Amino acid sequence: MSLDLAVVIVSWNVRGLLEACLTSVYESLKSSNLNRKVWVVDNASTDGSAEMVRERFPQARLMANETNVGFASANNQALRAMGFTSTESHELPRYVLLLNPDTEVLDDALTTMVRFLDDNPHAGVAGAKLLYPDGRLHHSAFAFPTLAQAFLDFFPLHYRLLNSRLNGRYPRRLYERGEPFPIDHPLGAALMARGEAIQEVGLLDERFFIYCEEIDWCMRIKKAGWGIYCMPRAEVVHHVAESTGQVRGQMFAALWRSRYLLFEKHYSHFYQWAVRRIVRLGLRAEKRRTLAAHERGEISEAELESMLKTYQQVLTI
Repeated sequence: MSLDLAVVIVSWNVRGLLEACLTSVYESLKSSNLNRKVWVVDNASTDGSAEMVRERFPQARLMANETNVGFASANNQALRAMGFTSTESHELPRYVLLLNPDTEVLDDALTTMVRFLDDNPHAGVAGAKLLYPDGRLHHSAFAFPTLAQAFLDFFPLHYRLLNSRLNGRYPRRLYERGEPFPIDHPLGAALMARGEAIQEVGLLDERFFIYCEEIDWCMRIKKAGWGIYCMPRAEVVHHVAESTGQVRGQMFAALWRSRYLLFEKHYSHFYQWAVRRIVRLGLRAEKRRTLAAHERGEISEAELESMLKTYQQVLTI
């Protein structure tokens, strides 16, 4: 019997959240007649995550890595195990959901996404509507990166601009309407891709250790002619950066390393030159704000040193 849905969860040191995530996935699919399988790829967690999965969710396929190989590479481990990119004949899953471990699936969100992709064969990707734990909207649909978005990262100017199309956000009314709407890419926290689209464009680019891998994937999927949509009726709670927040400074540098790789792959030389100028200006402003915060006693000497070191790392990428 062919697999309708494969769920891939890449985890790193968020045992409690991973347990809640897996519980929500199985609960969401309990009344569904979908043939499904869940893969958990643990990136060398030290908090007992792998042991918890073995004990609490023996029906999941666990892949426990000895080192942290990164988000894209870990997802690809599961995708290869399913048969994607193999030269041998495999019956591939019809759909694959990439799901962050700091999420909780609400109600029948997963079957809602599958139903949409079944009804829209031109759609290659569907993203869920994300919510913060308190129920507020968490933007989950985005336009591909622009220079304006890079500028607003460092110079927010006004909160209305941060939530506008200028900053790559789609209007709230589209989420509130409840109907699927076309987008450039969903956040990778809950991204469902059609198996045919994956087989056509290939796996995630493993040069992205973390961040931007889903943007690159969606760019390739869109260039291949597939549609990409947000599904407001498929709701998923996102606890936001519970893994990456453990190493905030490293992740800031990793973010810009991945963005520069994305720009190198898909953007013009002028864009790459311009965005680096924006980042340099932005980091100077960040340095001034950080020094001022230190003088006011808002951050410690150690925090100051760490943040300045991070800014310097980004400048040398």
